[in-house]
Formats: sequence, C-alpha cells, structure tokens
Amino acid sequence: MTKGKTDLATELLEQHVKHELASLKGARLHRFLEQELDELWGYAGEITLNRITSEEQVMGVIQRIVMDMELDAGIPELAAEMATEVLNAEVQSRTTLGEIMTREQATGFLEEALELKRQRERVISEIMAHPVYQELVSNVVYHGLVNYLYEDNLITKSVPGVGSMMKFGKRLANRAVPGLDETFERRLKVWLSDSLPGLISRSEQFLHRALSDDELRDSVMAAWVSLEGRTISELREGLGDVELQEFVVLGYEFWLRFRKTEYFEGCARAVVSHLFVKYGERPITDLLGDMGVTREVVMAEVDTYAIPVIDVLREEGYVEALVRRRLTPFYTSAAARKILRQEA
Repeated sequence: MTKGKTDLATELLEQHVKHELASLKGARLHRFLEQELDELWGYAGEITLNRITSEEQVMGVIQRIVMDMELDAGIPELAAEMATEVLNAEVQSRTTLGEIMTREQATGFLEEALELKRQRERVISEIMAHPVYQELVSNVVYHGLVNYLYEDNLITKSVPGVGSMMKFGKRLANRAVPGLDETFERRLKVWLSDSLPGLISRSEQFLHRALSDDELRDSVMAAWVSLEGRTISELREGLGDVELQEFVVLGYEFWLRFRKTEYFEGCARAVVSHLFVKYGERPITDLLGDMGVTREVVMAEVDTYAIPVIDVLREEGYVEALVRRRLTPFYTSAAARKILRQEA
C-alpha cells in the first residue's frame, strides 16, 4: 500500500474499532445481547437435540470430565474448609430443624418409607441371620438361664437361704464330681445351639409384628416432635471440625473410586439414553422448558452476570484487543488494498 492508502486503512480500522466498542457497553450492549438471544431462542425452537449433539458425545463429556479427569489434591482440603465454615456459621445456632423441614414434609417422607415394606422385612431378616446377632442372642439366653437358676428364680427370692444353699451345693457337687460345671455349661450350650434357629425365627416374627406401620409411624414422629424445635448446632453437638473434615476426605476418596466403576457408568448411560429417547427429536426449547429454563430466565442471568463480566473485560482492555485481533487482518489484507485502490 502507498502511504495515503495505508493511512486510510488505519483510519477505517480505528473508526471500526470505536464503533464496535461503543456497541459493547451500556444500553447498546444490552440491546445487542437481547436481540441475539431472541435469534438463538428462535433457532432453539426449531433445531432438535439430535442435530446439536449425540448420546455418545454427551457420554464422552461425562467420561472425560466426570470419570477420568485428574482432580487436584487441593479439592478435598478446600471442601473440608468450606464444610467447616458452614458448620460454624452463625445461622446454625439460630435455625431449627423444623425451619428446614416441616412436620408435613417429614410425614410425607415417612409415609413413602413405610411403603417399602418388603425392603424393611429383608433388612430384619438379614440382621437376624447375621452371626453377630445370633451370638448375641445365644449369650443373652445363656447368661439369663444361669443367673435365673442360681440367683433370680422365684424360690431363691421367696425362701431365705435357698440361694446360698444352691450355691453351696454347687460347690460341693463340683468337689465331688470335678468338671460338673463344665458338663452343665456344655450341655446348655448344645441345647442353645439346637434351639437357636427357633429362637431367631421367633425373634424375627416378633420384630415383624412389633415394627408395624403404626408403631414405626408413632415412634418416628415422636422423635421428630422432640427434635424439630432444636437448632442445627444443638443437633450436631459432638461433631467437631476434625471429625467433619475426616468425613469430607472419606467422601472424596469414595467419589474418586465410585466414579470409575461400571455401576456409575451404567447409571450415567441410562440417564443420557433416556434423555435422547425423550428429547432427541424434539426442539431444544422443549428440554429447556421442562427444566424451567425460559428466555426470560436466560436474559435475567445475562443482565446479572454476563454484562458485568464484559464491562470488567472492557476496562482491562481485553474487549478492544479482541476487536482489533478480529479486524486488523482484514484492513491489512489484499482484499482491502484492492478496494482502496479502486476508491483512489
């Protein structure tokens, strides 16, 4: 370019930059973004989800970002700090459980839980079959029988001296027949072993009868009434900052492992697959509408967040630099030189 043509190109570039910067602030920026949102919303009412993306693309994002992305070691530390701040916030001491969840809501959750009768019965059966519970029942029955025979039965309580005589007789018998105690205990334990299945079965039947819907409802709601007026800080007494941070770390470690399991991937794929079955051939606005996202909701967030961010970027010089990066190659291009020669 000659000097005159270069100066003209530079002047055009500067005027174009000023025009763009003026349109990217204040009311003009708001009108521009609102107009573009209207245009995009119109397209979203016609373009289907399947045209924008696919099930495999969405699963790819989940795979890369959720399942495979390496997370910095500072994340659990930050999460623990935030949890501690929440735990120690002033709001904990002035907010009651009843303010967070009403009695009607608690009742609703309880009624839904009571519908899971088969699951409740299965849990009881699993507990009954656990070796620890069976050992507990065996020990309770054994020690109860021994104590009753030597100390707590009706005769030893009603007739003075009988209890002492029985204990004395026991010592004499042991001297006369060494090992009598061991023989008695062994036979008693054999009897318990043979009787244990029946005892467990009767225990299970008792719990099924005792833990009826009405009984559980009354017990849980009685507990709720006693707790709903207490503050959150009162309810979490005994849970210190250290314990809370340990729970956060354990939860984080669980998540790191859980997100890589086939189970998590299978659940994610089921959700994504259903999403595309339901919305794949429908306009994107159908999906957004069902999620409660309207044009007005988006515009409100643009005004609240996007415009202030653009203002900061303009103040920092980024917006002008961006405009110049977009326009300068054209005003220094061969096409621009050709137009300027024709004008000359």
